[in-house]
Amino acid sequence: MPEKQKFIWLFFSVSGRVGRAAFFLGGLLVAVVQAFPLYRFLLSPEGSPESVMWSMLALIAFIASLWSNIALAVKRLHDLDKPGLAALILFVPVISLVVFLVLCLFPGQPGPNRYGRYPDSPA
Repeated sequence: MPEKQKFIWLFFSVSGRVGRAAFFLGGLLVAVVQAFPLYRFLLSPEGSPESVMWSMLALIAFIASLWSNIALAVKRLHDLDKPGLAALILFVPVISLVVFLVLCLFPGQPGPNRYGRYPDSPA
């Protein structure tokens, strides 16, 4: 699979499985994409056209990255042989941090499962 397709699969598809390292690093990239426009917004003068632009970019980055967070979590849950619908628990404020840590720390199911043959590949 070409690199561009792997990137699109990792962040935008919910099929297949993803391992701990790819989940963590993908989540880190999504967090950076969310944080950079917010950082630039905080540096810009209040009420300036620049601050308006960065606030809009921060909102767009946040909305666009929501799907990527969901897709990563669904594939990580698939690696643990759990249904992807459980990814919705990531929207519960305090519990989401615990679930994120669990998804980062617990190893996936060895060998094939009902969601795919191997981690880090589409189903």
